[in-house]
Amino acid sequence: MIQKIPADQRHFTDMGWLQTYWLFSFSSYYDPENLRHGNLRVFNDDVVQPQKGFGTHPHEEMEIVTIVLKGEMEHRDTMGNVITMKKNDVQRMTAGTGLQHSEWNNGDQSVHFFQVWILPDKNGLVPSYDQKSFNPASWSNKLTLLAGCDGRDDAVTLNTDAYFYRANLDEGNHTEYSIGKNRNQFVYLIDGNAMLNGERLNSKDQARINGESNLTIEALDSTDLLLIDIPSN
Repeated sequence: MIQKIPADQRHFTDMGWLQTYWLFSFSSYYDPENLRHGNLRVFNDDVVQPQKGFGTHPHEEMEIVTIVLKGEMEHRDTMGNVITMKKNDVQRMTAGTGLQHSEWNNGDQSVHFFQVWILPDKNGLVPSYDQKSFNPASWSNKLTLLAGCDGRDDAVTLNTDAYFYRANLDEGNHTEYSIGKNRNQFVYLIDGNAMLNGERLNSKDQARINGESNLTIEALDSTDLLLIDIPSN
């Protein structure tokens, strides 16, 4: 089954310094029918204005993945990391037993990124961090693994059972994804228009998928997308 959620059904909040779309219940937005998909708990599509950001705040018992689409921001945390995240960087924080961090845009242009929270397989992990830079040519006309729990393809390591893929398909091209047993998928169209198993998705649409055995994604024009594979329970 493919549940399509159009772009205009995302929850939008404008805080002046932050423009954000919350795809699941988050902060002041609560919908008991929109809490999670499998163990995917949060997907925020954020734009932070120059010289602004998220001050130091805590997290625990969550796997947090950040994907930068545009601009740069500085990450600081209580593990001692002080790192600049740039376009096409992917970061993972295992919050585990607890940490604090900040994300700040020190530049003169806005920064656009996704922040995704995955529920952990088990609690009590020691907080940890991983980050890698990617060449966008690596996901040209194919699904490329950005982050995963099995350490393959030089992707960012995850400490929970999840896989993140990105693809940029030229008009008329397609890609296939074979689905394992008891898995859910989540597809977000970053840009472009595509057919997903015969269902049309437009820019910023999302698809929450369960019970399919294979996905075929066909680009109707130049299409950039993110696919997340997670357990169904």
